[in-house]
Amino acid sequence: CRISIAELLSFRRGSVVELNVKAGDPLDLVVNGCLIAQGEVVIVNNQYGIRLTDIVSPSERLRRTSR
Repeated sequence: CRISIAELLSFRRGSVVELNVKAGDPLDLVVNGCLIAQGEVVIVNNQYGIRLTDIVSPSERLRRTSR
């Protein structure tokens, strides 16, 4: 799923983002083409969320973008 910053900023409580994955599937959180975190899709109280399993450190993000 790709969304723009403008779309992200327009989100309000109850906003829905459709994902092409199911609960338990891994996913990457990418901002502006840069991997920020990795996680998995979870269901909590009948709502979908993302459990972050790894957050890429700022130094690692810089290293990856300078390649």
